[in-house]
Amino acid sequence: MKNPDFPVVIFHNPGCGTSRNVVEMVRAAGYEPSVIEYLKAGWTHEQLRELAGEAGLSLRELMRDKGTPAEELGLLNPAATDEAILAAMVEHPILVNRPIVVTPKGVALCRPSEKVFPLLDKTPESFTKEDGEVVSLEK
Repeated sequence: MKNPDFPVVIFHNPGCGTSRNVVEMVRAAGYEPSVIEYLKAGWTHEQLRELAGEAGLSLRELMRDKGTPAEELGLLNPAATDEAILAAMVEHPILVNRPIVVTPKGVALCRPSEKVFPLLDKTPESFTKEDGEVVSLEK
């Protein structure tokens, strides 16, 4: 059940293990997140500027180069402008790194997946990632 008092939104790529772990970490903490599959939904210029700003990241820092056309598009060149990066991210949503999580406590690119926990009001005692790694969260 989604909690209207503490909404959690995850911009998710189901093909990404880190992204899948974050969704399950949020659920293990007792939240039912709104999951947005951004490869299907796409992005807007304004949305990406806002998310990057709230996460304290530059557009270049928000860009993913592994498994994307970033190099072919010339975006890894230091001379590539923010406008060029932004336009490419809107045209090719795979260029946006993931998962991005939004809660009342802030916005973060949750790589590694444990970065999601400071964004939540409550956390599970432990969590086992899909690769078997156990994350202990006991205080």
